[in-house]
Amino acid sequence: MIIVMSPGTKEKEVKQVENRLRELGFATHVIVGEEKTVIGAIGDKSALNSEGILNMPGVENVVPIMKPYKLVSRELKKKSSIIQIGDVKIGGTDLVVMAGPCAVESEEQLLEAAHAVKQAGATVLRGGAFKPRTSPYAFQGLEEEGLKMLAEARRQTGLAVVTEIVDTRDVELVARYTDIMQIGARNMQNFRLLREVGQTGKPVLLKRGMSATIEDWLMAAEYIMAAGSHDVILCERGIRTYETAVRNTLDISAVPVVKELSHLPIIIDPSHATGYAKYVPALAKSAVAVGADGLIIEVHPNPSRALCDGPQSLNPGQFNALMQDLHGLARFVGKRLPACSFHSEGQNRAI
Repeated sequence: MIIVMSPGTKEKEVKQVENRLRELGFATHVIVGEEKTVIGAIGDKSALNSEGILNMPGVENVVPIMKPYKLVSRELKKKSSIIQIGDVKIGGTDLVVMAGPCAVESEEQLLEAAHAVKQAGATVLRGGAFKPRTSPYAFQGLEEEGLKMLAEARRQTGLAVVTEIVDTRDVELVARYTDIMQIGARNMQNFRLLREVGQTGKPVLLKRGMSATIEDWLMAAEYIMAAGSHDVILCERGIRTYETAVRNTLDISAVPVVKELSHLPIIIDPSHATGYAKYVPALAKSAVAVGADGLIIEVHPNPSRALCDGPQSLNPGQFNALMQDLHGLARFVGKRLPACSFHSEGQNRAI
C-alpha cells in the first residue's frame, strides 16, 4: 500500500503514521518528494484498516500497489532513483561506465587496466575476486588477495569498485572492500544471498538471470530492498535463447520495459551479452540509444592472455575509441559521461 501525505505535512505527522503502520506489522519506506511525501507500507494488507489510517492527521489517500513487487515499483516512487556513490551518480542524466577485467589476475594486470579505464573516462572499476565458473577446473579468482588489489586500485585511481559476491559466507568480507556488491546472473534467485547482501545496506548491482523474466528479476530486487538496501542497480546481461551465433541474446527492450515498471536505474553489460569483443561497441551504443543509465564493460590489458573471458574483453585502445564515440551519442540522448573521481572514507580504512 502507499500512504499519500498531504502537501505541507509536518514530519511529526509522517512519523505518527509510520509508527502506526509498524504497530500493525508493516515494514515502511518513506519517500520525500518535492511536493508530497509518501509512505510505502509492505505487509499483509488485510491487517490494514484503511479508514483508520485515512483519518490520521496529514493523510491524503491510501492507494494499493498492484504489482507483486512493491518497493521496486514505479507505483511506489514515480521519480527515477539516482544512486550516489561518492561523486558517482547512477541514474539521472549521467551515463556511468564501469570497466575493468573480468577477473583480478595480478596487481600489475589490475592496476594497468584501472589506470587505462580511468583515463578513458570510466568512473567505476569492475573486477572479479570470486569467480563462479561453469567448470570446477577453471580459474576461480584470487579471493581476498584480489579484494586487496581492488582496494589498492581504488586508492591509486579514485575509481569506485564493483565486485561480485557469490557466497553468503563471504558477504562481510566483500563488504569491507567494495563499494558496490554485485550479484551475478547465476545467483539472481539465491534468495538467502540476496537478503544477506541487502542487510549490508551497500549499493547492489543485480544482474538478470540468464533464463529470468523481467518480473523474476524485479522480484529479486525486491528481496534486496526488503532486506534493507534501497540502492539497487539492475543490469541486463543477455538471456538464453535458441541463438548460437553469440554467447547470449541481449534483451535491449528490457531497458524501456524496466523504466516503465520500476524507478531503479538499469545498465547494460554488452560483454557478457555477446561473448565477442568485436560486437561490444555496437551493443554498447545501442544501450545508450535506448536509454540505459550506464554500461559495464570488460577491459583487459592483454585479452589474449586473460584467465577469464578474454574473447569478449576490449583492450585499452579499443575501449578508449568506444568511449570517444559514446561522448557524442550520450549528448544526443540527453546524457553525459561524467568526469568525476570517487572519494570514500573506505579508501583510508585499515583492511
